Amino acid sequence: MNSCIACPGPAPRLTLSNTATTAASVVTAMTFSASGAAPTPLYPQYQESFGLLPFMVTLVFAAYVLSLLAALLTVGSLSDHVGRRPAILAALLLNIAAMVMFMTADSALTLIAARSVQGFATGLAAATLGAAILDTDRRRGPVLNSVTAFAGLTVGSLGAGVLVTFAPFPDQLVYLALLMLSAIELLVLWHMPETARPKPGALASLRPHVSVPARARGPLARLMPLTIASWALGGFYFSLMPSLVRVATGLTLPVVGGLVVSALTFSATLTVLALRAVPAHRLFGGSIAALASGVALTLAGVQAQLVSLMLAGAIVSGSGLGAALSATLRTVLPLAGNDERAGLLSAFYVEGYLSFSLPAMLAGSLVPVIGLTAATDIYGLAVIATALASAPVIMLRPSLVSPATTRSPACGTPGPGTSARTRRRGTPSSRRHHVAG
Repeated sequence: MNSCIACPGPAPRLTLSNTATTAASVVTAMTFSASGAAPTPLYPQYQESFGLLPFMVTLVFAAYVLSLLAALLTVGSLSDHVGRRPAILAALLLNIAAMVMFMTADSALTLIAARSVQGFATGLAAATLGAAILDTDRRRGPVLNSVTAFAGLTVGSLGAGVLVTFAPFPDQLVYLALLMLSAIELLVLWHMPETARPKPGALASLRPHVSVPARARGPLARLMPLTIASWALGGFYFSLMPSLVRVATGLTLPVVGGLVVSALTFSATLTVLALRAVPAHRLFGGSIAALASGVALTLAGVQAQLVSLMLAGAIVSGSGLGAALSATLRTVLPLAGNDERAGLLSAFYVEGYLSFSLPAMLAGSLVPVIGLTAATDIYGLAVIATALASAPVIMLRPSLVSPATTRSPACGTPGPGTSARTRRRGTPSSRRHHVAG
């Protein structure tokens, strides 16, 4: 019998540190957002090449969102059961496949298929990467989750607009760049540590469901009108804004439409970063005012046929969008435990992406009947009314959404409402937990 007691075992897998995992997860989340925004400046070109009506463009856009929602409702909390790493790697493989499909698309049907695969990948990635960021950086996680989507959308819409306008092979180069970036991220995150403890129930979690911790349901429901207004605004910009810029101003360069769209998300990104130290409950009032006034400026720019005024409206409403999303996430995310994060993020994104897609689809269906400008006016006024509808609860009953009511369930982590004396001393149970842990 031959045995070798001293023979070396297999070399341990190189593992990223928590800091490196957080950074890689943030960049990857931005890549998924950029991938979702990349087709936006190409929509006018697709219309001309494939003879698409505005309603068909909204269907291509809707295929992405509906597939994303299907992923959130089925595999959105899967990483709570099987771990973050396998779910992230699967999402990246799907995104690479979607980029190949976009590069070879030759009809509306192939665009819809590519958007569907991309949407499912993004739905799986959104909840999983968001949870991984919170796992590895609990203190900055909510802010990072607020900024990654906006930063990625900015890079995707503006970068795609520049490439479509000035680079060769405009309908392929942007997807090739995103494919290569996704492949690099796949290689890097192959070495990430597993940040979630696998638990039973993976198959049961695939049944369509929404999982919201009981303590988060009230604040999430009371913030719903503001969430609907914010995401509906984003949905309009990413589906019809490039076409609206062409119709309202006569400017046909794709980079112009991309600039207006990216102004919204860039303003949102800067707002999240600039106000990250401001308590969340103090941001709600300003976010409502900025959303309403920014949309009003945009509508005025459409009527006056001034792209500069439309750009100003995008910047103002973008600041409201960033403040609203940041304040909402910073209010509700601390209410989820480690094994509830992906589920809560999935529920939040389901609410958001329904608001992102359904109003835009309705607007697209109205365009052939009343025209793009009239449909824009109706859409904008509806967004303003919905944002203002959230004011009574948030402004008149601030205690319903203030941090004082949102204690973190994480063991050993004091909630925002915990007194300074309790934070210094700790409760007996928390001291026992730290000794045991």
